[in-house]
Amino acid sequence: MNAAIVGFGLGFFVALQLGPMSLFLIRSTLRSGWSVGLSIGAGIASVDGLYAAAGAGGATPLLTIHPVRLALGLVGAMVLVWLGARTLHGALRVRIGGETPFEASTPRRAFLTALGGTASNPSTIVSWGAIFAAASTAGLVHTTGSAVLLVAGVAVGSFTWVTLLATGVALAGRSVSKRALLVTDGVAGAGLMGFGGVLAYTTLVAPAGIEPAHKV
Repeated sequence: MNAAIVGFGLGFFVALQLGPMSLFLIRSTLRSGWSVGLSIGAGIASVDGLYAAAGAGGATPLLTIHPVRLALGLVGAMVLVWLGARTLHGALRVRIGGETPFEASTPRRAFLTALGGTASNPSTIVSWGAIFAAASTAGLVHTTGSAVLLVAGVAVGSFTWVTLLATGVALAGRSVSKRALLVTDGVAGAGLMGFGGVLAYTTLVAPAGIEPAHKV
């Protein structure tokens, strides 16, 4: 099977998992529109592509170095808790539409936030490293060209899913009430903080030989 097609399927279905950045995309799209949601999706897909390339290049063993894994895990946890706290703060406000300029994210700011939130979770690169090890064993990655096609397919597949998600949420958002927006903010905020707490806990208690975890 063509490596690009396999990569597309991997990128699409890995991105399909509900994680903290998916919650962030949904909430931000409802609040700030399709372009912001698409920018978050582009940040997620960019990191998926970069980490898929790192996995193909054999960078995963770097995360067996305890200080590296610990630093990345704790930074990722802090980013998620910060995003969750900010979202909950907005949900608890009495008056709708009182966002500060910082909270009403621009596409550029949303893209950078998604880059940081996705890239700082060490489980992302561990997962892609494991996937590429399996792909190599299956004979899908046997030349530099096939590896490049597989990585490109991952990025395109991931971006395809997040584009569909942002578009669907934006269309649905036209009929979402203010109360529903508040509920969405509350759920997304709690979810982000919960994911951050789990990431911090697993980072601190995991042994030096880590295993792949769920996607951000």
